[in-house]
Amino acid sequence: MSNFRISLLVVFLVASVSWTLRAQTGEEEMTESSILDDTTGYMDDIVDRNLVPEQRFLSYEPIRESDITWQKRIWRVIDVREKMNLPFMYPNRAFFAILIDAASKGDMKIFKEEDFKKPMTGEQLDKLLHSTDTTSVWNPETYLEELKIVTSDIDYKDIQSFRVKEMWYFDKESSRLNVRILGIAPIKDEKDDAGNIKYSGPMFWIYYPELRKILSKERVFNDKNDISPGTWADVMDGRFFSSYIIKSSNVQDLRLNDIFKGENDGVKLLLESERIKNELLNFEHDLWVY
Repeated sequence: MSNFRISLLVVFLVASVSWTLRAQTGEEEMTESSILDDTTGYMDDIVDRNLVPEQRFLSYEPIRESDITWQKRIWRVIDVREKMNLPFMYPNRAFFAILIDAASKGDMKIFKEEDFKKPMTGEQLDKLLHSTDTTSVWNPETYLEELKIVTSDIDYKDIQSFRVKEMWYFDKESSRLNVRILGIAPIKDEKDDAGNIKYSGPMFWIYYPELRKILSKERVFNDKNDISPGTWADVMDGRFFSSYIIKSSNVQDLRLNDIFKGENDGVKLLLESERIKNELLNFEHDLWVY
């Protein structure tokens, strides 16, 4: 009986040592399913980045109409070629690509005009993103030039500015001057055959309160810290971008370049844009007496 107990103890010790060695060396049973799992386990990082996709979305604080004692509509342009706005052109995930992906998937609506009354259809969006043209191609077999239909997709590099429509207002409940973005529109330059810009205009308008939830899940590139959990919603709500004002609400509904349209009025236009900006910044300060 004692020999049986000794034999059983030896077997138990051998099994324990074998299990320990296997755990230390990382050895594991290789099955068909485990092989498939290993092939999908590669990532271009040291951790899975789940903080931004899983973070809770915070809606706007509700506002009562009776609490708004003053408001002003402002239109401004974000030029992505400026140094502060370079994240808008991040090649791996450009801001324009985020807008197109969300619109193509039906996660948000896009509109023809800035009043958000007429939604665009998927077919209309497709025409904006894909252009068709004809070009002459030399046929080496017939020695003749033939017309060929060429379809080209719009590149995010073609979008060099965004138009922003926003509302500045004074909330007497909090005694603060606040601002909320109403809409965003990518601006596309239309060119002639020689490559000269004929005119520039919005491709479509996006209702920002609807877009904001999507942007809260999109990480923005930070050249100071690659792991920074900042999102595009933080950029837009926190005003971390450079821009210039092109219009403020007025009785004639004119933009600044409609007012200052002379050949030598460029400086006047810039000065008026700065005047409107300073007027907004000083409005809250001028309400108080010290």
